[in-house]
Amino acid sequence: MAKIIGMEVLDVRFPTSKELDGSDAMNPDPDYSAAYVVLHADGGPDGYGLAFTIGRGNDVQAAAIRALAPHVVGRDVPEDAAALGDLSRTLVGDSQFRWLGPEKGVAHMAVGAVVNAAWDLAARRAGLPVWQFAARMTPEELVSLVDFRYLTDALTEAEALDILRRAEPGRAERAARLEKHGYRAYSTSPGWLGYADAKLVRLAEQAVADGFGMIKLKVGGNLEDDVRRMKLARETVGQDVRIAVDANQRWDVSTAVAWMTALAPYDPYWIEEPTSPDDVLGHAAIAKALAPIRVATGEHVQNRVIFKQLLQADAISVLQLDAARVGGFNENLAILLLAAKFGVPVCPHAGGVGLCELVRHLSMFDFVAVSGTDVDRSIEWVDHLHEHFTDPAVVERGRYLAPTAPGFSARMHDATLRRFRFPDGPEWTETASE
Repeated sequence: MAKIIGMEVLDVRFPTSKELDGSDAMNPDPDYSAAYVVLHADGGPDGYGLAFTIGRGNDVQAAAIRALAPHVVGRDVPEDAAALGDLSRTLVGDSQFRWLGPEKGVAHMAVGAVVNAAWDLAARRAGLPVWQFAARMTPEELVSLVDFRYLTDALTEAEALDILRRAEPGRAERAARLEKHGYRAYSTSPGWLGYADAKLVRLAEQAVADGFGMIKLKVGGNLEDDVRRMKLARETVGQDVRIAVDANQRWDVSTAVAWMTALAPYDPYWIEEPTSPDDVLGHAAIAKALAPIRVATGEHVQNRVIFKQLLQADAISVLQLDAARVGGFNENLAILLLAAKFGVPVCPHAGGVGLCELVRHLSMFDFVAVSGTDVDRSIEWVDHLHEHFTDPAVVERGRYLAPTAPGFSARMHDATLRRFRFPDGPEWTETASE
C-alpha cells in the first residue's frame, strides 16, 4: 500500500487589494490568499488542498495546517470512503487541537484543507474528478463519511440513508446532463463595493450579455450609496435578471431590516450575511421581517451544527456552504444532507481564490447523488485568479462546465507558487522594494 511520505504547506498570496477586487463593507482591502497544502505520496500522484484567507490570516492558517502533519505523514494513501472517513475522524478527534475550536475557526479550517487534499489524492488515484468519484459511492459508503454527533435531533443516519437512496436511481441521467449542460452560475464580478458606478454598470451589462441570470452587489457601506448602486444595477439588467445583495455581516438586526426595506423597491432576490453568522435567532428575525426577500448565509458558518440550527429556526431560505470553511468534503456532505432534509436550496459561496474550482464539485455531487435537483440553485462566479490553477473553473453562457480532470481541482501551477509565495516570491519582494 502506498504511503503519504510528506505534507508541504505554502503561504500563497495575491495582491488583489491593488484594484479593490473582493472589497466589501467589512473587508475593504483583501489580498486573496491560500494556505496551500500538498500531500506527497510515494510513487505519486500528490494531493492538493487549501484554506482561503484574505492576507495576513495565512500566518496562523498555515501554522495550523502544519500542526496536523503527525496525523497524516506515514498513513496509507486513502482510496475509498472508509479511509477518507477514518482520516477525517482522526483529525477532528485530536483532543488537544480540538480544544482550539472545537470544530470551528482556524483549527477546523486546517482540518478541512487536509481532508480536501486527501479527497483530491484519492480521486486522482481513481482517475476521476471528485464530483464523480463521490457520486459513484453507495449510499451506505456516503453515510459512513458523516459525523452525526449533534445532528440527530434534525437528521438521523436512517433519514440520511433514505435521502441518498431516493436519489440513487437517477444518478447516471443527472451526471450526463451536467456533462452536457453544466451547472447554473451567478456573477459577483460587477458588485464589489470599491468599484465606481461606471464600472458596476459596465460589468453588469457584460454579465447579462454573458448569459448570467443573476448578479450580486456588495452593500452595507453607506445607505445612500447602496440605494443609488442598486437603482443603477436594476436599470442596467432589467426586471428579468435577479440581483442578490451581500452585507458581509455588517449590520445588527434592526439595521438589516431598515436597510433592506430601503432597497426593497429594486427587488433584491436575497440578502446575504445580514448579521453575524453565529446569530441564528437574529437571522430568523430578519427572515421573518423581510419576507419574501430571501435570507442567505453560510460563507462564515463554522460547522454543521450552526447550519442545523439555522435550518431548524427557518432562519435561511438559501444555504451557502463553503468548500474551505468547515471540515472538508465530509462535513460538507453532512450539510448537503441537512439542506436536502429541510428542502432548502444550496447556492455555495465561491468568491475566493480556488473556491470556484473546489465548490463546483460539491454542487454537482449534490445534484447527482444527494438532492437530485438544481431548481433555484446556482454557484457563485468571480472572474479572477482562475489562470493560476491547472484545472481552472470554466463558465460559459452563465453555466459552470463540469470538470473532467481527476481530483478536486485545487492544484496551482508551479510558476504561480514560485511567483506568489509569501514573503519571498517575486510578486512580494518586488512590491516591497518599490
